[in-house]
Amino acid sequence: MIKNILNATVGILISSVAIAQNDLPVGYSTEELQQIQRADFMEQFRAPAGITTPPTLPVRNMAQWEEIQALTITWRSYDAVLREIVRAARQETVVIINCNANTGSSSYKDSTTIKNYLTAGGVPLSNVRFNPSATDAVWIRDYGANPCYLNDVDSLILVDWKYNRTTRPNDDANPTSIANMLNIPLYETTVNPNQLVHTGGNYMTDGMNRAFSSKLILNENPTKTETQINQIMNSFMGINSYVKMETLPFDGIHHIDMHMKLLNEETLLIGQYPAGVADGPQIEANLQYILSNFNSPFGTSYKVIRIPQPPDQNNGFDYPDNGGNYLTYTNSCIINNTVIVPQFYTQYDTTAIRIWKDAMPGYNIVGINSNMTISASGSLHCITHSVGVTNPLRIVHQNLPNTTNTVTPYQADAIIQHKSGIQFATLYYTTDTANIPYTAVNMTLTNAGTDTWTGYIPAQPAGTHVFYYILGHANSGKEQVRPMPAPLGNFEFDVLGNATNIAESVQFEMKPAYPNPSHGITCIPVSLNKNTKGSIKLYDLLGNLVNTIYEGDMLTGEKNYFINSLGMSAGAYIIVLETNEARITQKLMIR
Repeated sequence: MIKNILNATVGILISSVAIAQNDLPVGYSTEELQQIQRADFMEQFRAPAGITTPPTLPVRNMAQWEEIQALTITWRSYDAVLREIVRAARQETVVIINCNANTGSSSYKDSTTIKNYLTAGGVPLSNVRFNPSATDAVWIRDYGANPCYLNDVDSLILVDWKYNRTTRPNDDANPTSIANMLNIPLYETTVNPNQLVHTGGNYMTDGMNRAFSSKLILNENPTKTETQINQIMNSFMGINSYVKMETLPFDGIHHIDMHMKLLNEETLLIGQYPAGVADGPQIEANLQYILSNFNSPFGTSYKVIRIPQPPDQNNGFDYPDNGGNYLTYTNSCIINNTVIVPQFYTQYDTTAIRIWKDAMPGYNIVGINSNMTISASGSLHCITHSVGVTNPLRIVHQNLPNTTNTVTPYQADAIIQHKSGIQFATLYYTTDTANIPYTAVNMTLTNAGTDTWTGYIPAQPAGTHVFYYILGHANSGKEQVRPMPAPLGNFEFDVLGNATNIAESVQFEMKPAYPNPSHGITCIPVSLNKNTKGSIKLYDLLGNLVNTIYEGDMLTGEKNYFINSLGMSAGAYIIVLETNEARITQKLMIR
């Protein structure tokens, strides 16, 4: 009886804080910090609402670029930002809006008020659904449940961690509300020995059983060893490689979505500060830790695309180490064929949009002004969450690299899966998207155990740029392509000029530079099995030397060389690796 009274009292206290503090930040507000000691009473009363034991079948956590059936948001604050999210997202999927169950003057708006606001702003209500439910804050990425699949693609489930804000009990219960609304089984890590505190902004996964977080995950679970944390993530979400990076000095919430984004299975979008500024050094150290210790799921080095972390124009153009807000373009959300990207001011916004378009060709890149939210340490990724489709058709493929091969066909392998099985798969290619129609090539199932399908693009002459995409057709009739916006977006590679003057005994290579096309820091991987002297230079197509990238001793092993193409004229260039033994070339496009 006494416990029940205490529980009710704590609930009243916390609810009053949530209502009074309408625009709660991502982290704790001052009022919440004053309540934490009392709010901790709630630990012993919280009754689990989902399944608290791990699934008995293999689990795969869905990547954020996979197909979704719904985008969820909570309409508590930042109305103008939320309206633009709905405007963009409803064209791709259903938008579910958590809203007040009651009409009236509450700052937590009801569905009628939100409908009127959307309509007044020219946003149609088709593809918009409302979920009347109690909530505390707008930051649904942190408290929303994570879509996972049993047996890769067979059955959709949601997995909910214990929310790290004990003063926001309504938010912590929201996954149950969404799961009930969509009739999806809910698993939760809320009961020991499987209790795990975690937050969605500090989490990224590649859909192939690897995940990334900051070491906040260790700090928020002080009674768990790292091995125990890894085991819980493996048993509930299928994560068997969990990469944890050092927290950043000036990012108060320590959520990796503020400076990092996975664009596909092998590409990292990384926020970049000027040299030595704010969190720049630690971000770079974390990146090098990843590159030095982990390969992509395809066994190759990760590709890295850098994007500016701009200064705060509303605070003297200062960076976070000098009082500025934590402006970021990585805090974005992929919604099927559309990507919503934060916008702050034109000087940096235009560069960010260009980088996103280069990185995600064919996707609809939509900028949304996020100055309203960023002072609360969050942006578009923080205030959205996704629900995967019930019956996904999954396609996993590594973009073919640039090649000097002009003789043999180019083999394209893809994992293609659907619950009903795959009836057929097709590889489409062209060398000119404007003037030459795509040619269809049948793919064959070459490994039933791994669901791998294989197709071949005919050999092309040197200087050819090849565009291609993959289509899967399930026995159920469902079709999907990868990249998802194909044929507007494609995989692509160059057939380069053959290496010249290279004896078969010379055992070194210049691997494909990335990103290519380039706009900023570009990596040139070189692999040698003997020490030599050499140079790496950049020439224009007229043969003029543009930049000496490196000149001197080149040692055995693999080493990355870098060039910064910012400020260089757009167009085609030639990278030349030259030693006493050989000369190797490859094309670099600069945008």
